Amino acid sequence: MTNILKLFTLAVLVTLAPMHAMAASHGNKGSAVEEVLVILSSDSLQTQGMAMVLANTMAEKGAKVNVLLCDEAGDLALKSYEGEALAPRNVTPGQMLRGLLKAGGTASVCALYLPNSDNSKDDLIDGVGVAMPPQMADQMLNRNMRVFTF
Repeated sequence: MTNILKLFTLAVLVTLAPMHAMAASHGNKGSAVEEVLVILSSDSLQTQGMAMVLANTMAEKGAKVNVLLCDEAGDLALKSYEGEALAPRNVTPGQMLRGLLKAGGTASVCALYLPNSDNSKDDLIDGVGVAMPPQMADQMLNRNMRVFTF
């Protein structure tokens, strides 16, 4: 009986070893995703803040973070933006966006944002572009990119 049990245990270990090795190779990264797209269109201060907190945290963890700002969230990219600071760090979503850009992230306003506002490209902070639908669609369809919407 013990020989059968030993053989069974050995067979289970041989079968599971490749799965264990594969799981271990991912370590504590949580994911192999290296690039993300954060689409922010909410006008809610806390939602904007949380989106920027998470975007910055993903960047700190090594992801290349791309942000698409639509509708009233596009205001975060304006030179004139003066938002309300959020506890506990007493920073605005716009300040967090600027920090993300300094850390190597990218940001664009939706293609519809400027033509449907009183703002122009000159009103955007340095480093913020205007998203073009074909390029944004490519990012959204890229199987290696995670897309988050707020």
